[in-house]
Amino acid sequence: MASKTLIEMLNKAISLELQVSIQYMWQHVRIYGFDHLAIAEELKRIAIEEMKHAESIAERVDYLGGVPTTKPAKITVGDTPEDMITNDMLAEEEGIDFYKTIIERAIEEKDYVTRELFEDILTDEEDHHNVFRTLLEK
Repeated sequence: MASKTLIEMLNKAISLELQVSIQYMWQHVRIYGFDHLAIAEELKRIAIEEMKHAESIAERVDYLGGVPTTKPAKITVGDTPEDMITNDMLAEEEGIDFYKTIIERAIEEKDYVTRELFEDILTDEEDHHNVFRTLLEK
């Protein structure tokens, strides 16, 4: 089975996924203006995807004998649409870097299922990052 360290890393990943799920959903509700309708829908779509990531990781933690966390990392909403999307892009960058570390750890532990799970999630996170970066480029 997985090491205690890998399970701790997976729980941190759940915390990050819960954070952005709540953060993006709240932003979806709080973003205003005619130009922001499409952004609101994109935030909602991504928030739901992030919650699915949290669920998948929690199922993996449970399978590996751990207890999935229910605590999100620090949520940062922002006051303006630009602040919101900047915070979101930074959150995705943190996730991308951390998930690469989890993939490396999973390879070391020969945990191919965790590796594949995080490779799939990493693809989504890079897509989210690209959406946010594109929005900021105007």
